[in-house]
Amino acid sequence: MSKGLTPGSVLPDFTLPDETGMTHRLSELQGSDAMILMLGRGEHCPRERQHQREMVRFHQWCPVAFTQLVTVLPNDLHDVYKMRISTGAHWPYLADTDLEVQRTFEIEEYTDPHHRASVPHTLVVAPGLVVDKVYVGYWFWGRPSPFQLWEDLQDMLRRTKDDFDPTTERARDAWMAANAAQLARG
Repeated sequence: MSKGLTPGSVLPDFTLPDETGMTHRLSELQGSDAMILMLGRGEHCPRERQHQREMVRFHQWCPVAFTQLVTVLPNDLHDVYKMRISTGAHWPYLADTDLEVQRTFEIEEYTDPHHRASVPHTLVVAPGLVVDKVYVGYWFWGRPSPFQLWEDLQDMLRRTKDDFDPTTERARDAWMAANAAQLARG
């Protein structure tokens, strides 16, 4: 069983390099948005490649939905780059070259003696790096479809965004208060 990947837990703010060697903190990639964080098995895996291809369509929806998508692979920079370009992805791919993420969550795939693979997990993450939902994708069908993630994000944002339904009195009052405060500042 993975360690620390449970709903309500806060993820460590890992700093990892992308394929160019530029480092990124998870919190900076997330900002104040929702995030889908994919802890992948590794570049060698055809199931990983297929799931990443399926997420390309999902990624097209993310900018209008205030959602960030990030993939972390237990590979070196070159292999991370190979996976990103082979799938047509345009979101951040990060390299867990030192296996810090794998060790922290205890997700080393012990059934693969040939690679430094991780048991794949897909996390739905609320602002503040708070885990909202976890999928374990050791079997391909354990990985979420874009439509499952759509429902997960809809549910999470309904619970975490006061203005998810702007017709409620609470949302209207919050907007009026924020607007009055901005007018008072000048």
